[in-house]
Amino acid sequence: CTSEVEKVCKVSDEDNLQPFKEKMEDFITQAKTELETLDIELGSTHKLFLELTVFFSVKPKAGEREISPNTLFSIWHEFASDFKEQWKKENKAILKERLKAAEECFRQAKEKASYSVKPKHASGIKAKLGMKI
Repeated sequence: CTSEVEKVCKVSDEDNLQPFKEKMEDFITQAKTELETLDIELGSTHKLFLELTVFFSVKPKAGEREISPNTLFSIWHEFASDFKEQWKKENKAILKERLKAAEECFRQAKEKASYSVKPKHASGIKAKLGMKI
């Protein structure tokens, strides 16, 4: 990019040269600063990635010096998918268990709340009133 700016500066008139050159120098300076920052962040990220592979005890494939992000994240994806499936199964089992407990509690409450009707006695009030009608 710097060489392109120099080419344009050589060919341009003095009237147009100054604003262009000033803006491009600012742009190039800012771009170099951003590039240095991103390079530092990339190095830091690479270091963290290597620490992550050591933490999870992931070894590189045969013939590779370092483990590739693709390899690590494919293993991670499989683990996360399996974990998610197991999580769903466990939640279903817990919900079934809670439902059974609630149904049992409801059944017991219903049995307690039910009352029994005694048969009519010939000498009872209901029997006597029934005879009069």
